[in-house]
Amino acid sequence: MNIANPSKALIALVGLVCLTVLMISGAIPSETGVPLLTTIIGYSIGNGIAARSGQPVDPIIGKKPSNS
Repeated sequence: MNIANPSKALIALVGLVCLTVLMISGAIPSETGVPLLTTIIGYSIGNGIAARSGQPVDPIIGKKPSNS
C-alpha cells in the first residue's frame, strides 16, 4: 500500500479523529457522527477503487508512479 496523495489522507485522518473525539466526548450524538464517519471512509475507499480500475482520480491510496 502506498499513500499517493498525503494531503487528502491527512484531511481524512484528521476528520476521522475529530469526529471520533466529538462523539466520545458527547459533543455530537452518534446519530450525527456515524454517517459522517461512513462518508469519509466511503470516499477514501471509493478513490482507491477508482484508481485501481484506471479511472482518472487523484487517490488517497494508490500505486506508486513509475519513474520512466
